[in-house]
Amino acid sequence: MIETPISRREAVKRTAAGMAGVVALAGLPAAGAAPEPKIHEAPWFRISLAQWSLHKPLYAGELDHLDFAREARTLGFDAIEYVNSFFKDKADDTKYLEEMNLRAKDHGVTQLLIMCDGEGNLGDPDEKARLRAVENHRKWLDAARRLYCHSIRVNAASAGTYEEQQKLAADGLRRLCELAEPYDLNVIVENHGGLSSNGAWLSGVMKMVDHKRVGTLPDFGNFCLDWSRVNEPDAWYDRYTGVKELMPFAKAVSAKSHEFNAEGDEVRTDYTRMLKIVKDAGYRGWIGVEYEGDKHSPREGSMLTRLLLERVRALTSD
Repeated sequence: MIETPISRREAVKRTAAGMAGVVALAGLPAAGAAPEPKIHEAPWFRISLAQWSLHKPLYAGELDHLDFAREARTLGFDAIEYVNSFFKDKADDTKYLEEMNLRAKDHGVTQLLIMCDGEGNLGDPDEKARLRAVENHRKWLDAARRLYCHSIRVNAASAGTYEEQQKLAADGLRRLCELAEPYDLNVIVENHGGLSSNGAWLSGVMKMVDHKRVGTLPDFGNFCLDWSRVNEPDAWYDRYTGVKELMPFAKAVSAKSHEFNAEGDEVRTDYTRMLKIVKDAGYRGWIGVEYEGDKHSPREGSMLTRLLLERVRALTSD
């Protein structure tokens, strides 16, 4: 068999091809080959900003509600949680809600929920008042749907004995969940004073409602059972126990903060311990920063809370 002579260029190509085969067999990247892309796992929770963190500049007129999305992005947040107090007369104002959507889109933040206050007691002992409170929330369901939120946050205020208040609150919440069903929205309850700050009581209410749309918004700090005795230890429910009891029903979480030490830790709440409770419950959603202190400015306090969450998140990641 006569072997056909090959050119120098062809010899180089064949040698290179042979080396590539050896490299491939050895499991090594070929010279000049692009490196395998690294897979970056998503963090186990993301961080949003609750509008109440900036309630002081908002109430003072130093910050306009429509600029909240921009402010949140400036402070390093990816999502926002509204408080209805700051656009109370705009719930059915289509143009205003469209402008809110535009601002959020322009600044690249996700709108998560509306915290609703001042619409009556969902556990009111008077049935007519209770039904009126349910109906009062309809406009906020409509607004939340228009803003592409996943939930409205409500209160479970009532009156009567422990058991009576559970039944009354469960009744109002179930009615509101049925109203929320066509909107594809959740109705979530925060520990917000009174018996709602008793984790066992509120988790019991969740079981009574027994509706897929109902849930909790555990707040790290709102476990005062009687705000008139805020400085008395026995007026407080244990925050770690409370969060643990509420987490099985959580559809959102609120990282309450008041003051930070020189190391950047919150002085009232052990965030490492608290986030372990949140993670062990299987929660993988958003955690909202809600700064409520006086030792730092609203913006500084919000950023300090975000930085603490990011630090603890890194330590608790798998």
